[in-house]
Amino acid sequence: MIYPGQEPVGYQDLAAILRERVTSGQLRPGDRLPSERDLSQTYGVAAMTARAAVKQLRAEGLVEAVRGRGVVVRESVEPEEVVVDLGDWVSARSPTPQERRDYGVPEGVPLLVIAHPDGLQDLYPADRYRVTFAQVRPD
Repeated sequence: MIYPGQEPVGYQDLAAILRERVTSGQLRPGDRLPSERDLSQTYGVAAMTARAAVKQLRAEGLVEAVRGRGVVVRESVEPEEVVVDLGDWVSARSPTPQERRDYGVPEGVPLLVIAHPDGLQDLYPADRYRVTFAQVRPD
């Protein structure tokens, strides 16, 4: 709750509070996050602020929306390593609805796009993969 003289809580502040509850184990995988209404009342913020905080956590892959349950804490996954070669380009973008289904990407999680010099691309869900760059050995 916000009191006179207290700094207002923005969406990033609220996301940090919720993130800490997840990383500390106070909220465990499968636990529901409080509703936007409850977050608004508890922290004295607008519903839009609560929504933006939850959206941030979804983009980070910490939580996901589950039909019939609301927003729940996701099981943590150790990301797999993807090695990017010299000449490859790395970018990120939102998946299409079909890509979301094909790759099992939760709402709010981007795809990593590895573009190769030959024009081919590889797609990886950003919550399950991390990019490392191939080491160039001096001759």
